[in-house]
Amino acid sequence: MECSSSMSFVQPPQKSVDLVRPHAKSRPTRKNVSMSIISRRYGIFSKDAGTLLRKNMKILRQIVLQDTTNFTKVWAMHSKSPIAYESGRIYFENYRCCYSSCPSKPQFLYELPKRTKAEKLEDALLCQCPLSEALSKPSDQNPCLLALAADNWLYRFSIKTGEQLQKVYLSPHHKFRYLGWDVSQETFYIKSVQNKQTPLVRQAGVDQSTLLYLAVFKVVPLELVGVLEISRRVFGCSVVDVILSQGVLAVSYSSKVVKLYSFENIVQKYTTKKLVLGERCEWNGVWATIGEPPFGIPVNISISDDIPVLFEMSCFNNGIQIGGHPWHYIFTPNNKRHQGTHHICSLQDGSLAKNGIQDMNCCSLESDWIYFHPDDSGRIIHVGPSTINVLKILKTQECCSQSEVVPEFSITAHRVNNQTASKDSVTSSGRVVKRRYHQLDDDPGQETFRMVEYEDELDLLAVVEVMNTEEEGKAHVCLHDNQTGMFKKKVPLVESWDVTYSHKLFFDLETIIHIEQKKHNQFCCHVYKITCRRPD
Repeated sequence: MECSSSMSFVQPPQKSVDLVRPHAKSRPTRKNVSMSIISRRYGIFSKDAGTLLRKNMKILRQIVLQDTTNFTKVWAMHSKSPIAYESGRIYFENYRCCYSSCPSKPQFLYELPKRTKAEKLEDALLCQCPLSEALSKPSDQNPCLLALAADNWLYRFSIKTGEQLQKVYLSPHHKFRYLGWDVSQETFYIKSVQNKQTPLVRQAGVDQSTLLYLAVFKVVPLELVGVLEISRRVFGCSVVDVILSQGVLAVSYSSKVVKLYSFENIVQKYTTKKLVLGERCEWNGVWATIGEPPFGIPVNISISDDIPVLFEMSCFNNGIQIGGHPWHYIFTPNNKRHQGTHHICSLQDGSLAKNGIQDMNCCSLESDWIYFHPDDSGRIIHVGPSTINVLKILKTQECCSQSEVVPEFSITAHRVNNQTASKDSVTSSGRVVKRRYHQLDDDPGQETFRMVEYEDELDLLAVVEVMNTEEEGKAHVCLHDNQTGMFKKKVPLVESWDVTYSHKLFFDLETIIHIEQKKHNQFCCHVYKITCRRPD
């Protein structure tokens, strides 16, 4: 039962015989899972969809975190090719074979026809259906898989049946290889392989000013924005790569400089002709259908002069991140004395925030990493071998225009001090050799953070800790409250964890999925589900 947050201190009349007993509790109580489910059954919850979803996620969170709930390994499958996971779907054999991870054990959904090496699917994105508008085609109203094939075909498949919904031929001239989101579930881009300037080509005098091509589309329904050429004549001879994110074209240079450009401005100013998929048009005196062989999609965005730079920064490893409230960016200056540090600066004027230089001061084989929190809170997560710091950006009291980085909470690995590792060594001549570092912070014999995943619907952080014994590495997943960092649950993983190979871990509601690479280029997918036991 819930009570009001306000309390009345009015004394009831002395002669009254039907007095109402005041509430005995002085603080709000939490409903257990059984009471919440009973309340939902009798319609006590609001019928508003958002409220009902929040209540359901709160119930599921309580079930996941209670002491009588365990994560049990229910399924595993090996593969000779990389394994991918996205929103309840596990993909094998280059996205050709699909399993659903939603049931108590993963179930087979569909298998696409076998393809040759020249036709195999190389990259894919999962596209969700829009909820705000009704579309003309019923197939556009359902989620689909956008898949890029090695022969330059872009496909749309139903994620339920694998049925081919649409296909677009990209180009007979440019080899497209990578898919990525510009604006998630709104705009995506396809990037071609790079044209390398080899010494033989330069000696022959062949002009290879083009670095790569970008094809940009809107999703649901699939619409072409345009195909853009990234030319060394326009962006400079030292350009090495580009990506598209949130409407910004980020260009990286070999000089460790990153420049940001407005992609909207480029489209508006330099689009030579509007192209529509499936329509016939004339291009350089040739009539052809856009998106069909052998024509494909021509380059219709041609930059002919210098374009204004929104932002420019010199940084180590061409790495820069933008986010926070208000807008800030994180980078490591391109200077040896700053390596290992992360600088947090205001995007408005470039000023360094107070306490804006974050340094783990750790000695480890693998470097720490930092990024803006994916929960859109504007916070920052800084992960080291044994410490995770969650930081937030505030405006200083002294000056409203200056910001300050303050710690919100920290998570520390469960470590045991190793006294033997800190002892100095003595040579045969009796000379004492003092250790400069007693032990690496990511020493295999100590609990070390390897991954941090965020489950947005349960508002939990899943932290992977790994420790190597003499025989093998063992890992467990610790669940922490996303708002306070408080430890909630520990989930041991049954399989060993070899730190010399790549790993991916996904925490999706009541499911934990671990995808690992093994020896001889083998891969394996392990699936864990919650099981409940009766209390003792």
